[in-house]
Amino acid sequence: MTVDAEAEAEELKSEADEPGWEVDPDDEWGVAVIATVGRQLRLRRKAMGLRAAEFGKAIGYGEGLVLKVESGGRIPRPEYLDKADEVLKADGLIAAMKEDVAKVRYPKKVRELGKLEGQAVEIGVYECNIIAGLLQTPDHARAVIKAAQPPYSPDDVERMVAARLARQSVFERDPAPSIHFVLEEAPLHREVGRTMVWRQQLEHLLEVGQLHNVTLQVMPTNTDAHPGLDGRIELLKFPDGTAVGRSDGAFNGRPITDPKQLRILELQYGTIRAQALPPRESLAFIEKLLGET
Repeated sequence: MTVDAEAEAEELKSEADEPGWEVDPDDEWGVAVIATVGRQLRLRRKAMGLRAAEFGKAIGYGEGLVLKVESGGRIPRPEYLDKADEVLKADGLIAAMKEDVAKVRYPKKVRELGKLEGQAVEIGVYECNIIAGLLQTPDHARAVIKAAQPPYSPDDVERMVAARLARQSVFERDPAPSIHFVLEEAPLHREVGRTMVWRQQLEHLLEVGQLHNVTLQVMPTNTDAHPGLDGRIELLKFPDGTAVGRSDGAFNGRPITDPKQLRILELQYGTIRAQALPPRESLAFIEKLLGET
C-alpha cells in the first residue's frame, strides 16, 4: 500500500472512532429497526454494483463498519444515512430512516417513558434527590450523568443527554398537558456543574415554572415528614381515563395501572403537593437562591 493510500485508509471512520453506537440486544424493536435499515442499505449498495469497501470509501467509513451496519449490529449515525442516500441515489428514502434510527439510540426504558409522557394529558412528578429530568438543562443533565460510577463513556453520556432532552418535547405539545412538579429544596442548593451551570438551571426552572400549563413547587427542608421520603413518584393520566404510576418506595418501584394502587399513589402525591410551598412562593424561593449567588 502506498503512503497516500495508507493515509486515505486512516481517514475512513471505524468502530473505534465512534464508540457507543452498538445495538442493545435486549431491545427487540430497536434490533428489528436496525436490521431493516441495514438490509435496505445492503440491497441498494449491491444494486449499484458497489463493494462494501468502495461504498465505505465513498461515504468516509471503513469496510468493517459498513458491514457491521448492514448486518444490523451497528446503529448508523445521521450523517452516515445522509451520505448513503446521496451515494446510492435513494432520493431521500434512506435519509427518511433517520427518525426511527434516532429513537433506537435512546435507551429502551427512556424511550418507553418518553412515549407515555407524550400521550399523557396530566403528568405529576415528585423528585427528592435531583432536579427532575424533564426540567434539566443540557449542561446540568450532562454533569449529573457524568457523575455516575463506574463512569459512562463520553459517547454514552451524550446519548443519554440527548434522550433526556428529547423527552422535554412534552412542553411543546398542542394541546398542552397539565404538568405538576414538586422538587425538594436540597438539590436546588447543589451547584451541579459549577456556578454558571447551576445558575442557568435555576433560571430554566423559573422559565418553565411560568408556563401556563405547568405548576412547580418546592418542598422546604425544614418541614415535617411526608410520603415522598422513600423516593421519586410519577403519575401519568391519559385521555381515555387510564393512568400509570411509579414510586420508588411503593409496589417495589414497578409501574402500576391497578386503580386501587393508583389511588394510593394519588393520595401520596396529593399530600406532598399540599405540604410543599405554593407555586408562587416556590418561584420566589428560586429567585432568592439566584440572588444569593
